[in-house]
Amino acid sequence: MHLLSVDRLINVPLWIIFISLRNMESTALLKSIIENAIDGILTIDEHGKIESINPAACTLFDYLPGEVIGNNVSMLMPPPDRDQHDEYLHRYQRTGNPHIIGIGREVIGLRKDGSLFPFRLGVSDVEFSGRRIYAGFIHDLSRQKEAEAKLKEHAAHLEEQVEERTQSLKKTVQALQRAKEEVSFSLEKEKELGHLKSSFVSLASHEFRTPLSAVLLSASLIEKYAEPFDSPNISKHVGKIKNAVGNLTTILNDFLSLEKLEAGKIEPSFTSFDLVKLAEEITEEMQIMAKQNQNIIYQHTGTSSVVNLDPNLLRNCIFNLVTNAIKYSGENTFIDFNTEINEQNCIITVRDNGIGIPEAAQKHLFEAFFRANNTGSIPGTGLGLNIVARYTSLMNGNIDFKSSDKQGTLFTISFPLS
Repeated sequence: MHLLSVDRLINVPLWIIFISLRNMESTALLKSIIENAIDGILTIDEHGKIESINPAACTLFDYLPGEVIGNNVSMLMPPPDRDQHDEYLHRYQRTGNPHIIGIGREVIGLRKDGSLFPFRLGVSDVEFSGRRIYAGFIHDLSRQKEAEAKLKEHAAHLEEQVEERTQSLKKTVQALQRAKEEVSFSLEKEKELGHLKSSFVSLASHEFRTPLSAVLLSASLIEKYAEPFDSPNISKHVGKIKNAVGNLTTILNDFLSLEKLEAGKIEPSFTSFDLVKLAEEITEEMQIMAKQNQNIIYQHTGTSSVVNLDPNLLRNCIFNLVTNAIKYSGENTFIDFNTEINEQNCIITVRDNGIGIPEAAQKHLFEAFFRANNTGSIPGTGLGLNIVARYTSLMNGNIDFKSSDKQGTLFTISFPLS
């Protein structure tokens, strides 16, 4: 029989043998491709029974080939697809209208353990050996769906954060709007109060100056009429009246100056004038106000005496400094008042031999209403040095001081000539 087979084989034409070998090679290649495909592939007959399944499909559904081959493919489907599959297959065979075949769609697969997974199903209708076979191609979508779910979750989380931030921003904007309205209301009130304060200060200054002038005039007349009596008591009390009037006048001047500064009503008017002449006039005026045996010593250094400053503001600065020197120095003392004009600067100094300024108070010295704790009963408003500093700044100058309880205080005002 073996020899007969060999004889028969010998009698077969070589081209038939070649074609058969080629067909065998193609079949082996196709089988190898299907077996190693990363997507699942299975085939069913006209009745929906599974005829073949590749390893990838077995892995996806967690079945062995023998557990599915010969069974209806609906075993791999969850309801309602399981119940509708056979009817769909029969309807296609009757009408030829495809629902999935040749189109493909996303479906849900049922594993052996009952768990579900998404996949994309593509079905091809194949005529083979006189019968119809359906080939299904299964692409797992589990990772893609997980990624989409995470992306949706992340997007939803971002939307929540955006909504939270939007609400927070709205609340902040509303709060800012309320704060703006409150600030606007407060500014209006402050403007109103400022206007009332300005009116009051101006009115008070005007109304107080008239009676004070009358009191000062009356005191001077009393002093003149009392000269024949040569009474030290009369002179003493008249002096007290004049000092009180002078203090009240200074207070009024300080408050009026502060109000004008706060309102921005004071602007320097630069004028060329003789500084020495102005200083001599101030010295003469202030000497009358000095205490017993207090002497104001004025000196000027430099070949020139003309400066370009605001004479009224400068007079106020010097007047305040000399007044403080008189107040805080004792009787029988000297007050040094000096002016200097060199190539670069105009320098004005006032030195007293008074109580000095405590070190702890020096950093607050130019603040409004500040008075050092060693001033005791010495009258004052705490505005004088603040006004001096601001007037000096308006004229582009600088003010500085040195002080000790043993050597008194030296104030220096300097203005650049340029």
